[in-house]
Amino acid sequence: MTSRTTKYLTAIAAGVALVSITGGLAIAGSKAAFPPLGPLPPPPIPKDNPMSAAKTELGKKLFWDSRLGGDASSPCVVCHEPSKGWGDAGEISRGYPGTTHWRNSQTVLNSAYYNKLFWEGSVTSLEGQAPSAAEGNVAGNGDPSLMEMRLRFIPEYVKDFKQVFGSDWPRMFNAYQAIAAFERTIVSDAKQVPFDRYMNGDKKALNASQLRGMSLYNGKAGCIQCHNGPLASDQKFYALGVPENEVFKSEPLYQITHRWEHYQKGVDEKSYRGADLDLGLYYITKNPKDVNKFRTPSLRELKYTAPFMHDGIFYTLDEVVDFYNKGGGAGPNKTALVKPLGLTDPEKKDLVAFLEALSMDKPLLMEAPKLPPYEPMKTSAK
Repeated sequence: MTSRTTKYLTAIAAGVALVSITGGLAIAGSKAAFPPLGPLPPPPIPKDNPMSAAKTELGKKLFWDSRLGGDASSPCVVCHEPSKGWGDAGEISRGYPGTTHWRNSQTVLNSAYYNKLFWEGSVTSLEGQAPSAAEGNVAGNGDPSLMEMRLRFIPEYVKDFKQVFGSDWPRMFNAYQAIAAFERTIVSDAKQVPFDRYMNGDKKALNASQLRGMSLYNGKAGCIQCHNGPLASDQKFYALGVPENEVFKSEPLYQITHRWEHYQKGVDEKSYRGADLDLGLYYITKNPKDVNKFRTPSLRELKYTAPFMHDGIFYTLDEVVDFYNKGGGAGPNKTALVKPLGLTDPEKKDLVAFLEALSMDKPLLMEAPKLPPYEPMKTSAK
């Protein structure tokens, strides 16, 4: 057992029987072990996309630049606004003009720690996430060759790409690398997170309610079963019986996107014709056992990243806790891990208090960069 685990177990032991198994945590009466929560380490950096100040500054400009999209209306920041928890604060993401999206826009806060991106885990890196968003038909809808040509008519970008990547001209592959590098700077500051301060030795960082909530999290409420490790996510896939958003029953544009996504992701004709359920992980595996499963999201920064769930169905943490306390909802392949909890009203309040302690004291805000203008390309005289 590590010294960190020993301290952690001591801190949360009051009223909850926990044991350590191979450095993890186990709920009393269960043989399963789970990695304990802990402060976030520095984000992992891929060897083929090292960080630099110049690269992240370029990535920041590109993150804000609407010219990386189809009709120059849909930059990354449209769906990931700093003032909205680096999401868009809506139930369903806005989508490309003339369309709607069909899922909640997840925050990019702490996305540097995921090895599976998007609700169905369809890509495995931020470098892979960027083109999926910029070029996705109901997201950025950008043509890579056109976006690349736009960048080549912006002298400042030509200079930046030359400095950062050594290329004579901007290339979209490198643009996505720069955006990914910038996103790796959008992470929680441990000094501002009460839970992290507590784990790093400040025993006054959590109040009595939050400490009781932490015990519930690791015990009676069972949150640790899926929301474990420093990220508070095991990055696995579960069906919870989350209710479908009503807009898919009443709004034609949402229904159009729903059916198009079914078609584009290659489901069978019967599923396409019905198209009344987001099939989640099934789109990747085509395994019926994966219908309605979605990747576990991190519980960090929940104070600033509502609404919650893949379809934005819950606007408050109280609603989320009530959903789990009732044993989730009904639906195919529902996990056995979700069952009625029997939490009292005071216990629910304590659990919410602890969940909020996984967020920074204040939101991570950022000023928009000044974007460089186009200039006509000079041609040589004949």
